[in-house]
Order: sequence, then structure tokens, then C-alpha cells
Amino acid sequence: MLRLSASFSLLYPPSLPPSVSHPRPRRLRALVFAASASPSARSLRLLEWGKVCRAVASFAGTAHGREATKKQLWAVENVSYDRSRKLLRETEAAVRLLGSSGGALDFSGLDTVAVESAINCVSGGSVIKGQEAMAVVSLMLFVESLQVTIRAAMKQDEDSHNLLLPLTETILDAVVSKLLVKSIQDVIDDDGSVKDTASPELRRYRDQVQALESRLCQLMDKLIRNADNEASLSEVSIVNGRCCIKITGDKSSSFDGLLLSSGSDAGSMIEPIVAVPLNDELQGARALVVRAELEALSKLTDKILLELDNIQILMQETVTLDKVTARARYSVAYDGTLPDLYLPNIEHGIANAAKDEPASTTSSAQLTKRPWKLFIPNAYHPLLLQQHQENLRRTKKDVASATAEIRRRRIYGQDIAEEDQLASEVDFMKIRVSELERNHPIPVDFMIAEETTVLVITGPNTGGKTISLKTVGLASLMAKIGLYILASEPVKIPWFDAVYADIGDEQSLTQSLSTFSGHLKQIGAIRAQSTSQSLVLLDEVGAGTNPLEGAALGMSLLESFAEAGSFLTLATTHHGELKTLKYSNDSFENACVEFDEENLKPTFRILWGIPGRSNAINIAERLGLPLDIIESARQLLGTAGAEINALIMDMEKFKQEYHEQLQQAQHYLMQSKELHNDLEVAQKSIVDHSTAQRKRKSRVVSEYAVMARSIIHKKFQQYRESAVAQRVLEEEKAAEKAKSEGAKGPELSSTSAPKKTQNTNISMVTEANDEDGGIPEVGDLVYVPKLKNQATVVKIDSSKNEVQVQAGMMKLKLKLKDVKVQKQRTSR
Repeated sequence: MLRLSASFSLLYPPSLPPSVSHPRPRRLRALVFAASASPSARSLRLLEWGKVCRAVASFAGTAHGREATKKQLWAVENVSYDRSRKLLRETEAAVRLLGSSGGALDFSGLDTVAVESAINCVSGGSVIKGQEAMAVVSLMLFVESLQVTIRAAMKQDEDSHNLLLPLTETILDAVVSKLLVKSIQDVIDDDGSVKDTASPELRRYRDQVQALESRLCQLMDKLIRNADNEASLSEVSIVNGRCCIKITGDKSSSFDGLLLSSGSDAGSMIEPIVAVPLNDELQGARALVVRAELEALSKLTDKILLELDNIQILMQETVTLDKVTARARYSVAYDGTLPDLYLPNIEHGIANAAKDEPASTTSSAQLTKRPWKLFIPNAYHPLLLQQHQENLRRTKKDVASATAEIRRRRIYGQDIAEEDQLASEVDFMKIRVSELERNHPIPVDFMIAEETTVLVITGPNTGGKTISLKTVGLASLMAKIGLYILASEPVKIPWFDAVYADIGDEQSLTQSLSTFSGHLKQIGAIRAQSTSQSLVLLDEVGAGTNPLEGAALGMSLLESFAEAGSFLTLATTHHGELKTLKYSNDSFENACVEFDEENLKPTFRILWGIPGRSNAINIAERLGLPLDIIESARQLLGTAGAEINALIMDMEKFKQEYHEQLQQAQHYLMQSKELHNDLEVAQKSIVDHSTAQRKRKSRVVSEYAVMARSIIHKKFQQYRESAVAQRVLEEEKAAEKAKSEGAKGPELSSTSAPKKTQNTNISMVTEANDEDGGIPEVGDLVYVPKLKNQATVVKIDSSKNEVQVQAGMMKLKLKLKDVKVQKQRTSR
């Protein structure tokens, strides 16, 4: 029986059952082609790279963009490292441009097929068609609008300018002829027809055609109305552009005419004799219209010919930008990550590996401290993710359509009896949506250390080993061709000159090779062509033959790849002997796919550093196989195997505990960071509050001090005024008393006079600066009438006849005449 690999059969599914004999040559041709293809090309088919190419190309807006995208992606083998970096920069720029102005990069409105046809017509000397001319106009207007959008995006910041310039420099320099656009729009309508205003002759001829058609319609109506047997007549018809009458009855017509066609079922087509001249004239007028349209299009073709080079450049650059945008749209649609692509052993060699550590990881902070050869956290298989999203989108669309149908029926009251059935279908589809959202594809973490050359992955069937190999292979190809990796940030991945894969059955009927022989032939070709910059993926190495010989051959093959200097080899196997290579060769590393023994199903997670153990006997026991058979199997397995399985179980347990404790430590670390941040915020709040309180207290004290000084000054001023008023009152009373005593007699006056003179000679206060012109000295106490207060003399300027006094906190300059001495020096 012929057997094809699973992936190969998906690419080329048989259309008929195996019992049918004639499809066999087609399958034989496919196998012959597979055998003759190079190992690299065969590996691309095994990885189903063609499906990824078609998925990415579907995001292009034009037919030429889709074809160019598929062609570029399929040529991934011939892409150099510098070219890969350039493609990634282009995709990054397109992603940035989509984020700032996504609508401007919608190429779906362009008809590149019509533009190409227009270019071929003009360059070949033919006359362009109206629709082709309008396709050229759409292209030119689109490029003009795109140039405006790109320039606006480049002005946002310097980073955007530097990123977008290499991608859009050519299309920004492209010339769009506005004069040609106006010329085409003046001649061609939006639907591609020639306008009446294209030329005066065309308008005149079209008016003539319209008049003749109106006359023919009137004539035909008149003939039908005047017919004797109206039941035998039908409608007016057009045969080869000529107006005639269709007779459906058995009776003959009541007018003379030419029989154009006849039939018992279709009736007879008769052109009335009276209508022949008008039909001939109409045909001639229509010919004149066609000739006038052709002349207008011919003149337009000459104008387009002058701009043909620019149109070809616009076409080429538009398709190129559509191709880049397709890669960007695919990367954004599936939430991809820009990879850190490095060149093995040259740019980011082992000696410099520590400099290229990922910025952060989803697993732990310690992961980024190690130099990784390949680091892809939460990596998705692109085809599985695409299939899941398409199923989810299709199911949601069905739910929306069914819901809209129920709402429509309720509005119009149609088929109310079927509403319950539709509602139950909607409920079922909603359950399906929930299941799809819950059963999201499980991502896989790939963290391969710098010193690892060969990774051996073990585990049960249907556990995800093959999918893991394909995920790494497709991720490497995607990064090489300028696509984002469908994984979480950050992604570090080497540039591989080739990706070689041996996955599935590889029979060759032409060379009489079995499955095992096909594997060996493919692996031998891979071994011969792989280099120190190649990625090798081997699925079930050593399988298909005697287990002991297969294990020995598998160990020898993997050691050969490690010694040959292949940059990275990933192999899956069921042979337990291959797990021991790690303990004798530092270039090897073990990993296994996790298996849930409680639910007897794989978890599709990879456990690193742990070899997979055999679960067959344990699974058989849980499935209810008799205990005597289980015990016999364990005895036949031997104590050594049981000890190895127990050791692996302990390692898995320790590994699981380590991850749990690591996650717990990360949780505590995150909590401590949050608490530390909260404490810093609280401390800052306390400091700010204390500072604000100090400032507030200082401000309040200052305000109260100003108020106190103002009150004290006011009280002191009131006290001064009261003292002066009291002194003046006492002087007035003394003067009145002296006056009254003088009136009583001279004896009393003479008696009191010596006493007054005596008091003045001791120390008495008199008015200063009287008419005798007394001048105060520094330190004297003077009275300032303007202030109604006393002041102390601070400085005297005799040249200016001024005196400087101080009253409380104030210092004033006054004229000598404006002060009066209150306190004079004591006479000696």
C-alpha cells in the first residue's frame, strides 16, 4: 500500500478513494517530484510553508500584490542575512504606518490587472479602453493620497522619519501627473464609458442615435396598435442591433416585413419594411458614435504614452508597498512580535551572547540573565492559530446572521413557528463560540541555551512533539523572510541559511525505499548539505526498525550532527537511550512534553531539562488492564527501567515544585515591589505634607506678627497722642492758673517767679525752634506736629537745613522748622 506523510497528504489530498485506480499515476508523479526535489525544498513542503505563504498573501489588497507576496515568501531559501534585516525593517515601518494611518494603506480599491492591461495596450500600440484608463486614474490618485499620508506620518517624530524613509522614499519621489488625471477624467466617466463632452462630434452623433431610437419606438408602437389581431403580437425586440417585432401567435402579421428568424416556441422576428430605412440610418449613426469614441480614446492613449514610464514606476512601487503591507497586516492580525534576528557565530557569537539578552521574559527575571541561542516564549504554530481564528470568526458571523434573521422575522411577523428552532440554533452556535474561545491553541516556550547544539524531545504520541518542531521551523522561516513571530516579547532567534526537516513518512516507490529507508535517505541528504548556520529538525529519529538498532543509529546520527558543527538540531524520539546523551555530552539537552496522568491526555507543554519517561504501563493500569498483566510487564521491564522511571518522576516532581516556588517567588517579588512603591509614595506624601505644614505655620506666624506689630504700633501711637494731649492740657491749665494768680497781685507773682526760674535752670521741657531759632542736636527728643508724635534726632544737615528723625520703625527727613525740641540739654 502507498503511504504518504500527513503533511504531504494535506498539501495534495486525493480526490478519489484508494480503490479507484486512475489517480495512482498522479500520486506517483508527486512522489517522483518529492524524491527529485532538494532537501531544503522538501523541508518547506513538510513544514507546510506554502500554506503560510498563502495566508500572508491573502492580506494583500491587489492581485499582483498577492502573487508577488507568495513568490517572495516561497523564495525564502535565497534570502541573505542583510536582506532579512532589511525585510524586517520594512515590515516594522509598515506596522508603524498602519498604526498611524491604517486606511491609507488599503490597496483593495486598485485594479492592478486593468492597469497592467492598459500599460500593455499603450506600449503595444493599441487603443486603451475606458475602464483601463480609469484604473490608471485610480492608481495615480491613490499614490498621491498615499504620499500626503506618509509625509504627515514622517513629521510626527524623528524616529518615524528614519524608520519610514527607506520604505517610502521611492514612492515619495514618484511623479503623479495631475494634468493626465484631469485629461482622463474629462474624457472617461466613472463607469469607464466615454463622456458626451469628449468631442463635439460624439455629442452630435449620440443625439442623432437617440432621436432615431425614439422615432423607431414610436413607429413600432404604432404598428402594434394598428394590428388586426393584437393577441398574436408580442413586444418589440432587438436583433443584431436592428429594431423588429416578435410575433408569438400562429396568424400572420398585418404589415409587410422581413423575416429575420422563426420558431414554433420562440416565435417569429419580423423587421417591418417601413422600419428598414430607420434601422439602416440608426446602424450608421451608431457606427459614427463608435468611431468618435475611438478617436477620443486614441487621443487619450497618446497622452498616456507620454507618461507611460511614470505609470509603470507607480505600478511597480504600489505592488511593492502592497507586498510589504501584507506582511505587516498578517503580523498585526495575529499579534506577532518583532524578532531580534542575529547571525550565528559572526555578529552575535558565543563570546558576545551576553550582550544580546532579551529585555524581559514571561517566565522569570532570571531567564534574561542567561545567554540564549534561541528564545521564543509563548510561541504559536501559525497554521493552528489561523485555523482557530477563522473558525471563531466564522462561528461568530453565523451567530450574528442568525440573530439578525430572528430580529427580521419578528419585525415583519414572518414564520413565527420557526423562531424557536432558530433560537435553539443560535444557542448552539453560542456554545460553540464559547468552546472555541476556551480551547485556544496552547503556546509553547522555547528557551535553548547558548551551549546547546542538539535538543532531544521525548514524550507520548499526540503530545505535541511534531507541532513543536514545526513551530520552531516556521518561526525561523518567518523571521528570515521579514515576518513577525507569533509569540510574546521578547523574541531572539538566529538567522539560518536553511531549515532542514525530516518529518513523517518519506517513501519512494521509484527507488523501492521503505519508510525507514526514506528517512535515512532524507537524513543523509540533510547531513551532507547542513552547515554551521543551519537548523535541522528530525522527527522520530531512529524509528521504523528494530528498537535496539534504531536507538543505536539515532544516537550515532545525533552525535554526528553535534560533531559536524550544525548550529542547532531538534530531534524527537521514543528511544530512551537517546535521553542519556546529555549526561555524556554537554552539547545535548533534554526536554519532554508533559502528560496529565490524571486525565490521561497530554498538556502540550514542554518541560525543559527533563527526559520523558515511559507511561505505557501506568496508562494500561489506569485503563483497567488486569493486574497480573501489569505486574508481568513491570517485571519484564526490569528494575533498572523502573528505577529510571522513578528517577524521572522525581525529577519531574522537583521541576514542578521548582516552577511553583519560582512563580510564588515572582508573586512575592511583585508584591514587595508594589509595597515598596506604595511606601515610597507614602513617604513622599508625608514629606510633602510636612513641608506644606511648615510653610503654612511660617505663613500664619508671619501674618500674626504683622498684625501684632500693627496693633502695637497703633496702640503706641494712640498712647503718644494721649500723652501729648494730656501735656498740652496741663500746660493750658498751668497758663490759666498763672494768669489768674497774676491778676491777684504782684506780690504773688514776684513770689512765684524765682521758683519758675529755678526749675528751668535744673531741667525743664520747653518748646524748641521758637522765634529765637533754636537748633536741636543728635539725640534730642523733638515733637513732629505733622505726625502728632515724638521722634528722636538721628542726623542733622545744616547745609540743607534738614534733620533726620526716627519715630518707632520709621525714619523721616524733615525741615528744621517742622520740628520742635521737647527735651533740651541741662544747663551747667
